[in-house]
Order: sequence, then structure tokens, then C-alpha cells
Amino acid sequence: MAQIVLDSVDKVFPGGVTAVDNLSLGINDGEFMVFVGPSGCGKSTALRMIAGLEDISRGAITIGERVVNDLPPKDRDIAMVFQNYALYPHMTVEQNLAFGLQLRKMPKSEIKRRVGEAAKMLGLEQYLGRKPAALSGGQRQRVAMGRAIVREPQAFLMDEPLSNLDAKLRVSMRASLAQLHERLGVTTVYVTHDQIEAMTLGDRVAVLREGKLQQVDTPQNLFDSPVNLFVAGFIGSPAMNFVEAELVREDGPAVAFAGQKLPVPEESITAKEGLDSYFGRRVIVGIRPSDFEDGTLADSGWARMSVTADVTEELGSEINVIFMIDAPPVEHKDTSDLAHDVADEEEAAIPLAGNQSIWTARVNARSRVRPGERINLAVDTRNLHFFDTDSGLAIGHPEAAQVAAAATAEA
Repeated sequence: MAQIVLDSVDKVFPGGVTAVDNLSLGINDGEFMVFVGPSGCGKSTALRMIAGLEDISRGAITIGERVVNDLPPKDRDIAMVFQNYALYPHMTVEQNLAFGLQLRKMPKSEIKRRVGEAAKMLGLEQYLGRKPAALSGGQRQRVAMGRAIVREPQAFLMDEPLSNLDAKLRVSMRASLAQLHERLGVTTVYVTHDQIEAMTLGDRVAVLREGKLQQVDTPQNLFDSPVNLFVAGFIGSPAMNFVEAELVREDGPAVAFAGQKLPVPEESITAKEGLDSYFGRRVIVGIRPSDFEDGTLADSGWARMSVTADVTEELGSEINVIFMIDAPPVEHKDTSDLAHDVADEEEAAIPLAGNQSIWTARVNARSRVRPGERINLAVDTRNLHFFDTDSGLAIGHPEAAQVAAAATAEA
């Protein structure tokens, strides 16, 4: 096992395209670190640089006690798992697992021990005599992981290993991966564009965008305390709702938008350093779908919004209520990049109707809401998020000042 450190690492491709921009990150010994972000954000390039499959343009990468900038992949003591399995079709499972060890001239008794342990760990013992064509997708991926495990490397590097599996199998394989890491305790760097994978697997998650690290933290902290609009909108499903609003103080603090006025607890104003300077000014407010509830089922102290349910998605354990608010979509580079990523994934939202925005509320399955009906939504305003309209940074976030300073230095 080993710590991995990226120190001011850049990757510039011919033609001047910057794939990774000044990436500094420490991955702890035994940690499961996930790189997540939209397509083209640099996450796979960063992983390939750690592996030695891509040269770095600037900076230093350390694995354990060694700077590995000039070391070939075979000398870095890492093992990679790819999304396409890369198994030898003419070999049995056992031969696939053993092949890399045989190339290293390892004693036969040690090869047998390692292959046996990996097969038992991954539930592959009954398949050792089969060839890859006789295996399911999940079984093939387990063989690919077994081939990495038998190496007993300092670190595992995994590049979207579950992306070729169907949705149900991905869930079970995520659980298997988590159990494996718990058992082996090997430093793991895992790349995915699937934020659910990132949130369920990672000890910490690094969110990248356009080659730059946006925020690295535990999954829960990313959800509860995003550093900017991009992270806020990228993490969480359904995505956070945004609106430009005015922060006012009348009978008490409140945000006013689209004919609505939601009170803001005084403790939220004091807890977010600098937020009190925004009274009388425009801010971007974010509300997570999970911070809504059907007003008939919610705490009586929560604020209320009366809206018309345009669409309801009944998911069994909860209902997503999709509704319109009379405010234009937030126009900011952060939210624009998020919209482009959704379009790239061919999951574009419902077209906007006039100058309105589409919001989602997640309410209890016991709600009787139906499409076309008015619903009194309750909002837990203790969890409102506030962002600066110019920078897109979260107001009062402890890391926001550092991000702003770095952006000013680059400019």
C-alpha cells in the first residue's frame, strides 16, 4: 500500500489542449479516492498519468516514497482495471489470473496460492476452467479485478470498470468493490462519470471540470457543502434547483423570487460568513429536491410554497414532483457547463416553457399529489444554499476564498 501525491501536475496535448491543469492532490495510504466529472474533464487522463500511460507536462507524481515521473508503468507497482476487461479469450479464467505472475517468473506455488485466494475472494472458484466467452459480463469484470488483485500491488487504478454492465449488475458490483476494498485495504483510485458510483464507493471524491480540481471531500460533505454552483449541480440526483433571488430583511431574513418569499433562519445568516453583506442584493439560491416535502406531511415550522405539479414520478419509496417557477433559468458558466453535460449524455431536460424554470421536489410516497393539481410544498430553509452571482462560489464556504484567490492569480 502507498500514498499517492500529485503536485501541480499538468497535461498539455499537442496543439495546446490542456487536459489536466495544475492538479494537486494527496491520496492517503489505503484510501478509496474517486475522480468524477463530466466527459472530457481530465479524470481518465489524470489516472493514466498516475499509471505511467501518459507523460506529464509539468509537476511531479509520487507513489509511496518514489517520484515516478520517469518510471515506466511496469515499475510503478500498480495494477489497472479497465472498462473493457481486456481478458485473453484463448485462456481459461485460471490462466488469465496467473498470466501476469508467470511473466514475472514467480514460483508456481506462489502463483497457485495467489490465484486461489483471489478466486475465492471473488467467487470465481467454479469458473476457473472456463474461457471468457462462457462468462457473463459481471463474471468477466470479476476476472479482470482478480488479475489486478493477484499482483498484490501498492495501488489499484480503475478506469470506469462498471460502465459496460447493466444497471442491476452495476449495483451488485459496487457492493462487491466496497467489500473488496474493506478486505484488502489497498490504495485505490477510481474514475467514473456516474456520481452514484462516486458517492457510494469513495472515501473521498474529487470533482474535476475542464482539467481543474473543483473540490475534494467526503461524499456527504460534497452534497451538504458544495464549494460552487458546478459542484452543487453535479452532485445529487435529482439535481439541485437554482434561482436568482433577492436577499431581504423585513420581519426577518428571507429570499424573494418568482412571487415566493421564503424565510431564512437567523442562524443560517450567522453561520455563513459574509452572507449578511448580501442583504438588498441578488444571490443565487439552491434548494435540493430532498429538502422539500408535501406540506400536509411536513413539520409545521417549515416554510411553504404553493405550486402546480406538472409531472409526478412515483418511485415507490418517494415521489418526484416536477413543477415550474416563474423565473428564468440561472445564467452562469457553471450552470451552462452542467446543461451541456446533460445534453452530451442525451438526458436533456424538458424544454423550457417561456421564461420559466423547471424544478423538482422529492416528497413522501404517502403524498396524494397528482399531475395538474396544486400542492403546498414545505421547504426546509435551514438547508438553503447561497452562491455569488458573479463568481458562482458558495457564500460562506471555508474553501471559497482559496478558490477565488487561485482564480485571481491565474487571471
